[in-house]
Amino acid sequence: MASRSANMPLDPVRLNQLLCERVRKELKCQRLHTEYSVNPLQPVHTITRKPMSWHDNIEEPADEEFLNLIHHAALEPTKKYSEPQTESQEIGWNTKPLVPMDRTDCRFYFPRRKTEITK
Repeated sequence: MASRSANMPLDPVRLNQLLCERVRKELKCQRLHTEYSVNPLQPVHTITRKPMSWHDNIEEPADEEFLNLIHHAALEPTKKYSEPQTESQEIGWNTKPLVPMDRTDCRFYFPRRKTEITK
């Protein structure tokens, strides 16, 4: 029975039904991705350009959102986050002195001084 159907040509109506079914299945499983971002797990490699090539020297408009994302990723943790994210970041997180520096107060300020011996 399989040999009969293999030898018989498909009529245009049956061929159209098969194509419609195939397109329906492809559209059902297809997803369109239009939002792209930087992969945080892979480092970004740059390739140096040739200085004399004309197509590399054309100025292209910069994507502000992408540049902001790159600059934000390069910031130190105290500027990125309001609180420490790990236990090891808690050490040294607050770097502001508790008492403001007053150079006239000799209790907290010890400048180097020259004496007769050190001269």
